[in-house]
Amino acid sequence: MKLFLYFSQIIGLDILDAKGQWVGRLHDIAMNPYSDIYPKASELIIRRGSPAREYARVNWEDITYIEEEVRLKVLGDRVKFFKEIPKCDFTLRRDIFDQQVVDIDDQRVVRVNDIYLLCVDNQLYAANVDVGLRGIFRRLGWTAVIDLIVSIFNSRSPYLTQDELIPWKATQILPKLGRMKSVLKVEVSKNKLSSIPPAALADIIQDLDLFARVSIFKSMDAVLQNKVFTDMALTYKEELIDQLSEHEVANLITNIPADEATDLLMKLPRDKTHHLMGLLGSETNKKLRKLLGFAQDSAGGLMTTEYLYLKPDATVADGLKTIKDNINFPGTIFFLYIVDDNHKYLGTTSLRRFFNEGPQTLLLSTCYPENIHVYTDDSVEQVALLLERHKSSSIPVLNRDDILQGIITIDDVLEEMIALLWHQYKEKL
Repeated sequence: MKLFLYFSQIIGLDILDAKGQWVGRLHDIAMNPYSDIYPKASELIIRRGSPAREYARVNWEDITYIEEEVRLKVLGDRVKFFKEIPKCDFTLRRDIFDQQVVDIDDQRVVRVNDIYLLCVDNQLYAANVDVGLRGIFRRLGWTAVIDLIVSIFNSRSPYLTQDELIPWKATQILPKLGRMKSVLKVEVSKNKLSSIPPAALADIIQDLDLFARVSIFKSMDAVLQNKVFTDMALTYKEELIDQLSEHEVANLITNIPADEATDLLMKLPRDKTHHLMGLLGSETNKKLRKLLGFAQDSAGGLMTTEYLYLKPDATVADGLKTIKDNINFPGTIFFLYIVDDNHKYLGTTSLRRFFNEGPQTLLLSTCYPENIHVYTDDSVEQVALLLERHKSSSIPVLNRDDILQGIITIDDVLEEMIALLWHQYKEKL
């Protein structure tokens, strides 16, 4: 058996039994995705007849070799044919060919044009996926003609010498909607997508069509879903929640940052927002209703109510423990806010300011000397000016009684300012 094969070159090969009698043609290869890093062939799917086709399956152990033809170890009368294609969890033709994959290394979505197979000790492995033009021409049988044309114009063209291959271990197959039988289903906790930063993964998902977007999103675990959903643009969030169940949407709104949830609810039709609010727990409902009551372009409309706070008698040891206990907190954990028993704002400190202080040092003594803050009815422009003037990445928001209401982070201000400037620019066009 050859060391390397392209799947496109063996589809349709004649299959002969142990006596050299024709049995059928190679239709597909079933793989075991649970074996090692690379999926290993487990069965051969045979096709015969036209137009009334029949299909059979043969264990890989009953195959002698694959080259210009496929030779079996068994006699043809032992191969049983049926009208339906055999049901297999994972096959090359059905689940990989022409399927979209995520290139984990380059963080992009590409299409599989061919599959590069490795033969070792009579076992067949899916080693690479071919995502280049050469793979398309190989499948069409045009390789010789295209190679000749390219060589005439540029004999040193990379097209002639460099196949665009991605190692299997660096790919993630995107499942088809309603049939999660690709590698994504193997074990979500080992999902290769988790190695991609959520913001980059959100960009990848937004490049897909709606059905692929829903499929890949549903394949993620809940923690990754929350992070990716947070980083998606509002338009795509709206489209996505239309495809999710009410329970799934309620979980998302509950577990993403409150300011992101508020932005989404404000964008939705009023009746839909009202319906979704009814699905939320009482605490989440109360928190979001408070945020929805502020004007969107005010400090109150920008703030999130998710922040970490401590009382005036809290020590550095208490601050470090609070951060450790909230490592998966949806809001920022680098700033701590000091409030009294009535939640009146007293000051802000940060991990950088108290990290090297003694464990019994009061956090209040490590607070920033300038007690900068904004009020809920302040404008976005006022918030932006204060953040820039004090070179800060977040700022507390108070009501007129100096009670801490929430905080604003610089990313939310930038997003709002960019939208405002773009609106003003469009009006001038």
